[in-house]
Parts: sequence; structure tokens; C-alpha cells
Amino acid sequence: MRPDELVSPVAPPIAVAGPERRPTSDDAVAGLFVPEASQWLSTSTSRVAGEGYSWMQAVHWVAESGLYEPRRHRSHGPRSFGPTTVRVAQELAQLSPCRPGIEYLVRRTGLSERSVEYHLGMLREAGLLAWIVRGTRVSGGPAQASEFARMIPTEFDVALGIRTVQRDEDAPAYTRAVSGIAEAGRELMAKLAKKAARKVRKPRPKSSSKAATKASGTGAEQEVVTAVPGEVRCTPMQVGTSASSTAGTTSFPPESKLASGASKSPTPKKSKAKAGSRRKLNAVGRRFQLAKELTQELDWLRGCSVPRIAWVARGVADAGWTVTDVKGWLHQRGEAARVRRGSGLLAVLLAGAETVLDTPAKRADAVAQWRGAQEAARRHHIQRVRARMDRYEGDWDAPTSRAVRREVEEAFAQVKEVANGGRRQGRNEVTDDQPAEREPSEQELAELRAVAWGELMHGEATLISSTVAALGPVGGQRVYGKELVRRALQLEAGFRSSLMTRGHR
Repeated sequence: MRPDELVSPVAPPIAVAGPERRPTSDDAVAGLFVPEASQWLSTSTSRVAGEGYSWMQAVHWVAESGLYEPRRHRSHGPRSFGPTTVRVAQELAQLSPCRPGIEYLVRRTGLSERSVEYHLGMLREAGLLAWIVRGTRVSGGPAQASEFARMIPTEFDVALGIRTVQRDEDAPAYTRAVSGIAEAGRELMAKLAKKAARKVRKPRPKSSSKAATKASGTGAEQEVVTAVPGEVRCTPMQVGTSASSTAGTTSFPPESKLASGASKSPTPKKSKAKAGSRRKLNAVGRRFQLAKELTQELDWLRGCSVPRIAWVARGVADAGWTVTDVKGWLHQRGEAARVRRGSGLLAVLLAGAETVLDTPAKRADAVAQWRGAQEAARRHHIQRVRARMDRYEGDWDAPTSRAVRREVEEAFAQVKEVANGGRRQGRNEVTDDQPAEREPSEQELAELRAVAWGELMHGEATLISSTVAALGPVGGQRVYGKELVRRALQLEAGFRSSLMTRGHR
């Protein structure tokens, strides 16, 4: 947040805890620490930062206040919340959404993978980050990156006298917005704003600077070079202490210019503004940047030509859309189950998008709906997995189809006849008046096995598994054979796993 955007309160100013002050053991200020159970967005007591600039103000305040000490809670990892953690936070502040991969942060910061994980954990423990989706590692597939929400701790608001309001009573507590700041906190907020605008870069090693200084000093002692203004310094013949030049007569500047320092050096100096500033993208550059992000974020655009996607998305790119805004709009338009040509589908879906969502507020509303749908889909998937696990780990349920139930009953009856030697016994005793029933023929067994094989090809193993449960493995193999029983048991074991789903084509 910027200091000039805050409203001056009417209430009297309160005491402000400056970042230069370090709390001692006698202070009543509690240290910053968020347990792992409260490091999720739904359980966090912090509020969501509006943008990366205001979030970096809170990061610099935590770094300089000394309220968070990593070694107080664990014996390994970094000793303090220092410049390295701020560098990692700078990379996170530029991401939208904040979904960094470990390899990306390693490449951007030059740190090791373990160091990046340590600093991400420190940002979570300090209340500056909260999990939205936690990354997973699936065997045989790519690792999914975690998605974070940039948070501002409550201690920051209390220390600077920032007032917040909850505009929507039904919204979560982390969506509260800033309504004002105390007069005593404005000066500190202005200092934090300057620090948030600057970039913390990787410090240069001291050994290299000392070696360069030593080498330059040694070279100066060995040979003295006299620079003559206006002479050509491209041949080694002109380097020396001689005042004469083979190129002809040299005109020297007057002593007045030399005394005032008006003479220009023959070596051109580099412009500091160009060396320190980053080139700003023009309209074409923004189109290609958005196209590259779309091909990376959307699965059905993988492999598409970036120049073609840039031409298709030129309207929304010129309107200042981000890849998150495009995702929110595509969620409203709907998703296709089968995509033949990604660029053509994108052109149809983006037609008139910049005229419908013509304000940042409308685009933010679309993004919020898309995120809510993602969260609902994730919860629905978890419920389906739990229901499937409860279904297959519990007692066996009879099949719902009447035809399948009838075939199961007939199979049970035939199997019992085979197991009893071809005769069906009564409940209490067997009488001689009951006629002997014949054993099933090979043709009947073949038909029964064909029915079981057909169900197995459709992903159903109820008939075979129920027979095995009633007669045991030996009885089931006598009726269906070893191969069918083995396949059915493997299929039933796969259904109990959360990594396998069942469906029909």
C-alpha cells in the first residue's frame, strides 16, 4: 500500500514499533510465528495483500523488526530473516498467481534447492505466505508446484496503526481491506515504501573486489599510461611516456578548460540510467509475453505456435489482460472436452472479451469465480475419492442391476451343485425322494465364463469376486479358471487404490 492512498484517522495516534528497534526479553511484544496448521489460507489470521508492492512493505518490516527468529523454533536452516529471504520474496511478488516452482526459484536466485525450501518455510512461519494448494509429487508424473497467497500479518497492522474493515460480512476474515492508518505510522510507512521500490540484489563476493583492486594497483606501478585528448587509442605504439605522436600535430585544449574540468575524456562513459533500468515492453512484446504464458499455463495450448497465439490474443493483450484474467474469462465461456486446434478455439473464446470485461473490477470478479470453481472441484474430487475408498474397504454390496443379480444367483446355484457333487442339499437334511440334479455341462460352464469375461472387459468383477468370496479361491478357479480369477482379483485390488479410476467408453 502507498502512504498517500491511506486516509488520515480522527482517533489519537498510537505508539508505533519501528523496524530499527529489536525486542528484548523484557518486552511484552510477542514474536512472530505461525504454526503449520495455520499456514493455510482458510486457517490464516493474516489478511491477503492487495498487490506485490504492499506485500513487500510487510516483508521489509518483518525483516527489520526482528520479531521472527527461525532458530527459536528449529535448530537447522538460516539463522535470521535476512536479505536472502527478501530476495526470494521479490521473486514471489512478481508472480500472478503466486505459484512458484522450486526449480524456477533456484534458477532465479542462484540458491540451492534446500535453501529455497528453507526460505519459503520462513515466509510461511512469519505469516507472509499461506498455502492455497499444496504441491504434490506423483510417481511417474511431473511434480505440481504449490500455489501461495501473499499475506500481511496482523502484527504489521497493529505496529503501524493500520485500520481494516470487512466490507462483506459473508466473506472470509482474510479478505478485510485497509481503511486508514494512524499519523504516527505514516513516516515508517513511507520508509517501507522506499525499500519496497528498491531491488535487493545478490551481494558480490569480497574476494573478487579485493583481487581486482590489487591487480589494478600492480598494473599502475608497472606502467604509467598518459591519455592525450583527441588522439586515437587503437594502436599499442601510442602507449608510453613519450609526448610526441606519429599521427601528426595534436592541438591541446586551453588551460581554462583543463582547470574547470570542461575537457571530455576520450573514453565514453556508460549511461547509468540505461545500465540500471530494464527495457519496457511495447505492445508487441506484451502480446508475445501473454502468448508464451498461455501456452505454458493451458494444457490444450501446449505445442501451439507462440506468434499465432500472440496474434489471436492481441485484443486482450492490448487491453492489459494477464494470463489469470484470461483464465477467468475462459471459465465463464466454458471448457471443451476435445480440442482439435487450440489457436482456433482460443480465437472463438476470446472474441469480444475485452469489450465485456472492460474494467479491472469485472476481470477481478471473473478471476474470483474461477478460483472458487477450482476450490469446489478440488473438494468434490476429495469427496469422491473418500467415498470410493469407503465403498471398497467396507462390506460387499449387491450389484444394482437386476440382470447381474439374477446371473449371480444362478452362478451361486450352479457352483453349489458342483461343490456338492451334483446334488443340491436342503437346509436340514437330504431326502432320498429329491431327484438328483445333473452337473453343469462344459457348454454351460463356457457360457458362464463368457458372461464373466464380458463383465471383466467392461470393468466389472462382481460376479467372479462374489463367487470367490463364497467358495474360496479353489472353488472359483474350478468354475472360471485360474486366468479369469487372477484378472478379477487384480482389478478389484486396483479399485481400492486412490490412483485408479473406473469408467466406460
